[in-house]
Amino acid sequence: MAISSMTGFARASGASGGFTWQWEVKSINGKALDMRFRLPPGFEALELPARTAAAARLKRGNLQISLTVGGVARAERVSVNEEVLEQLLSAGETLRNRIGGEPLRADFLLSIRGVVDVVPEEENEEEVAGRNREVLRSFGEALDQLIASREAEGARLSGLVTAQVTRIAELAEAARASKARAPEAIKARLAEQVARLMEAGSGFDPQRLHQEAVLAATRADIQEEIDRLSSHVEAARALMASGEAVGRKFDFLAQEFNREANTLCSKAMDGGMTAIGLDLKTVIDQMREQVQNLE
Repeated sequence: MAISSMTGFARASGASGGFTWQWEVKSINGKALDMRFRLPPGFEALELPARTAAAARLKRGNLQISLTVGGVARAERVSVNEEVLEQLLSAGETLRNRIGGEPLRADFLLSIRGVVDVVPEEENEEEVAGRNREVLRSFGEALDQLIASREAEGARLSGLVTAQVTRIAELAEAARASKARAPEAIKARLAEQVARLMEAGSGFDPQRLHQEAVLAATRADIQEEIDRLSSHVEAARALMASGEAVGRKFDFLAQEFNREANTLCSKAMDGGMTAIGLDLKTVIDQMREQVQNLE
């Protein structure tokens, strides 16, 4: 199974028994799988099987699904509403007996709304079932096209995300190799800071200053952040290689990446490490934008 995007579009059409139809399916990002159907009158029964078919093949995304139907006109027949006609005849006779007048004429009765309607001939159940099978088969074709469209976009996103993960790994290694992390460099910076404090006044306790210097050196250590970044890189590569619907997991992992980058920036003690941290945050933000599109 390939990595898929949640963005895609598909169209499929067909014809049967004098009908023509066309499905359109649009898919955009969504936290879950949400489907909205627009079906013409007489085709409402197709929603449940179409919804079931889509849910079996898709995990996430907001889907707009529409069906349009056209074709030759169905045979029609004249239908007389006997109940309304009888009521009119009875009322007419009652009035004629009371006040006189001519009997109600047929042309007058036929002109009254509701007495006569022209209605389409009803389809038999076998015809309806056969037509619905063909329409649903076309919906399956639309799903095939939609999945192919989402996979093509997923392949493009996969390339971008893979490159961004590689860049994060390079920056993590740059932080690991930074000369600013060398014990001698940390010692020199702390010694300089302590010297400035000692020059500012004579009321400092040397023992307390030594303890504070040790704590500062401990807080400045970014080894754990670098190790976690490397671990997250391996997890990201495993997700991309899995071929599963990884969007949710990758979104959470991107948050973990961002947390380590923020901590690294807060601990940075020189301009070079700060630059690495800012580059990390930029790449991670770009990666999160792409990950939002993954299924």
